[in-house]
Amino acid sequence: MTETTTRTAPDSGTEVTLPVHSDLLRLATAGSVDDGKSTLVGRLLHDTKSVLADQLDAVHRASADRGLATPDLSLLVDGLRAEREQGITIDVAYRYFATPKRTFVLADTPGHVQYTRNTVTGASTAQLAVLLVDARKGVIEQTRRHAAVLALLGVPQLVLAVNKIDMVDFDEAVFTRIAAEFTEHARALGYRDDAVVTIPVSALLGDNVVERSANTPWYSGPSLLEHLESVPVAPDPHDAPFRMPVQYVIRPRTAEHPDYRGYAGQVAAGVVAEGDEVVVLPAGLRTRVSKVDTPDGAKPRAAAGHSVTLLLADDVDISRGDLIAAADAAPRVTDELDATVCWLAEKPLNPGAKVLVKHGTRTVQAIVTELSARFDEQRLSSVDGPDSLQLNEIGRVRLRTSEPLPVDDYAASRRTGSFLVIDQADGTTLAAGLIGVPLAPLAAASE
Repeated sequence: MTETTTRTAPDSGTEVTLPVHSDLLRLATAGSVDDGKSTLVGRLLHDTKSVLADQLDAVHRASADRGLATPDLSLLVDGLRAEREQGITIDVAYRYFATPKRTFVLADTPGHVQYTRNTVTGASTAQLAVLLVDARKGVIEQTRRHAAVLALLGVPQLVLAVNKIDMVDFDEAVFTRIAAEFTEHARALGYRDDAVVTIPVSALLGDNVVERSANTPWYSGPSLLEHLESVPVAPDPHDAPFRMPVQYVIRPRTAEHPDYRGYAGQVAAGVVAEGDEVVVLPAGLRTRVSKVDTPDGAKPRAAAGHSVTLLLADDVDISRGDLIAAADAAPRVTDELDATVCWLAEKPLNPGAKVLVKHGTRTVQAIVTELSARFDEQRLSSVDGPDSLQLNEIGRVRLRTSEPLPVDDYAASRRTGSFLVIDQADGTTLAAGLIGVPLAPLAAASE
């Protein structure tokens, strides 16, 4: 009997039962509008038999109502009414599917410039990104922008899917030109050549999506699914220093647990075990872990991604927003953040702006003391001391926070090296921030 697990889709709340595989790949799609992302995802789901019969029947009926001779597989992904009406993706659509070799969690992200913030959301946890281009258009401005965002977020593996290859008569020269141009761009963003794979596909017809196509005899590489099933995936960094932001302090005060005091949260990095010496930040108090509680009972240890409740040997003052970390490899505590941000708001960011910074489970007031540089992801250059950052621009900033925060560089720890910039007035998200200089090649261009 095959062991299964139940996952809840973030966008719909629907529970999905999947076979358990030791190998899990989190991936995201990106690319410009009308490049065929949703159709490609729909094709993957359809051809791997990951679509329920009633869902497929609904797609057939909707396609027939539109006068289409073949089913529009993008409807398997575009769930919002506005998406179906406009034929575009607006929200991030999460889909789960599995093959005998691997389990996949896929985030289909929007292509429109104004929804770049959703692309950042979908790609923030991805281990691989499939970036689509239209074979008729090649690498365009939005392609380069998305590649820069993926590099900024530290997505380690890229696949360039040259889609609609059938629309250029499966021309090898067109594919070769696009592949060479994108590989050069990715290399300038810091990607190694072995981390970038280019595949000619037709999402509409299925060429090189699941099965290799006879229409591209000049292409000797894998199909998209074959690559997704075989690409090496770095495991969660369990050897990284332990980090856990405290979400909630649990004190039942019942007859059964009169003195229980636990600190609940999700392990952001590393491993925690009974007896480990830890430090509570920003206060700097040291103690030891006396017990690791989980929903399934006490465990001797827990690793990154696990939700736990820690009981500590000493009665120390801890509240939501504090960080429990490995005592021998603690993050630095500072109220000055040198960071890289992707600005996601319509109104520009100016020096002196007063904002909120959400880091882990703590939210503090902050002021932007300096705009150090603005990156030009199109020309792969940097401009020092810009007057402002506009929508979708990437730049280096310095912020001073009202309270000290325990932080890591993003390159060392995604979870404790990232933060959100929030509008004080209405609570909207203004920017995604990464501590340090994740886009080192672009930073070097300004020196």
